[in-house]
Amino acid sequence: MHEENCIFCKIIRGELPSQKVHEDEETLAFHDINPIAPVHVLVVPKRHIASVLELTETDAPLIGRIHRTIQRVAKELGVDESGFRVVTNTGAHGQQTVFHLHYHVIGGRQLTWTM
Repeated sequence: MHEENCIFCKIIRGELPSQKVHEDEETLAFHDINPIAPVHVLVVPKRHIASVLELTETDAPLIGRIHRTIQRVAKELGVDESGFRVVTNTGAHGQQTVFHLHYHVIGGRQLTWTM
């Protein structure tokens, strides 16, 4: 199920363009339009889930699929050996700006930690 006005649902439906990296029955991975590193890809479930807080036990296979997609993306973009970061923002204090569950795969340079 998709949300009518969700930007990621529109990308999944093909209503908005994206630079796809990987797609399967349940997930889509595409380049972030405002990358913070040489590799910055978003991995999203095709089913609309607003955030990590909406996941249930029945979503365990989907989370496994998302992690396998992250592995594929890291290998395909050449950051699997050097390392990368996976980030999921949740809620206002977590800086979530699009309320469709998504994972940032960030790498391609030495990352630093700032708070």
